[in-house]
Amino acid sequence: MVTTVSNTASTTTSSSTAASASSVTSDYTTFLNLLTAQIKNQDPLSPMDTTEWTNQLVQYSSVEQEIKSNQYLEALTNQSTQSNMNAAVSYIGKTVTADQDVAALKDGTAEWQYALGATATKATMTISDSDGTVVWSGDAPDMTSGSHAFTWDGKDSNGNSLADGEYTLSIKASNAAGDVEAAAGITGIVTSASNSDGTILLKVGNTSVDLTAVTSVS
Repeated sequence: MVTTVSNTASTTTSSSTAASASSVTSDYTTFLNLLTAQIKNQDPLSPMDTTEWTNQLVQYSSVEQEIKSNQYLEALTNQSTQSNMNAAVSYIGKTVTADQDVAALKDGTAEWQYALGATATKATMTISDSDGTVVWSGDAPDMTSGSHAFTWDGKDSNGNSLADGEYTLSIKASNAAGDVEAAAGITGIVTSASNSDGTILLKVGNTSVDLTAVTSVS
């Protein structure tokens, strides 16, 4: 089922930049009004020293230029994020493969894809929790060369059911010739896309996948 697209990007930076620009503009206007009034009312026989005023003008100008530069960079960043979001939306309903070894365990199920560069005679899988503690290990169900699906039932090596959360799969494989290239990843149909503080995430099964981790789409 395809779900809706969401955008939860923080607007704190935009608000802060806008507030800074407004504050500087207000202060600058007040400063100019005071300067104009003082120039009009100065004693012609004892003109005011303009050095301090000039320095303040330079400072205001510098701050104003910096804020404008920040606003320009912010606009470019927003355009880039929107472009990535558009790309993410186009993935909804399609199958993607991502170079990500972390999957979400939910309701007793976590799913990965693993790939072996050659047929192995030994391939050991290890699952760790978010603290890095190994909670389960065992043999890979398929040791032939290629990509294979792997579903974990969420139980540790003693058969105890573990809490929902993020878990990491690692795999080490070998054969008579030595070590075999092995990697864990995520594959599945994208059901939604979201923007979380500028990071574009795709929902694949129970797992959120960073758009930049996607290696293929079909």
